Amino acid sequence: MHGALVDAGPLIALADRSDRNHRRVAAYLRRFAGRLLTTWPVLTEVCHSLPERLQIASLRWAARGGATLIELDESALSTIAGWKERYADVPMDLAGASLLWAAQQTGVLQILTFDLKGFPAYRLPDGRALASVLQ
Repeated sequence: MHGALVDAGPLIALADRSDRNHRRVAAYLRRFAGRLLTTWPVLTEVCHSLPERLQIASLRWAARGGATLIELDESALSTIAGWKERYADVPMDLAGASLLWAAQQTGVLQILTFDLKGFPAYRLPDGRALASVLQ
């Protein structure tokens, strides 16, 4: 089984049927046979962007196995701060930085994201970039 990281945008679209990207994300996930990985900062962003009932639905979806949470520990903070400094010209929010850190920890380089400006520019220490699976 392979995995893919998932950013807030696709999770918001998945939860909100009125989102213009809902069908595209739902169709992709129907075909996806792997494990979705995300982080608490991503879920926080999702909840901040959705009304209460959709927040609850998203959290329940994740709790039922919709996504596996990659925990960030204190060692992630310095790395994330360094990336935020390095990519100041292509702003990296905490959620995005946490996904880059998760990629470094897991080796998973596929990502469901609508951020086609930031993620292609960001690099792991070995030079690899994340590849968007939503085109």
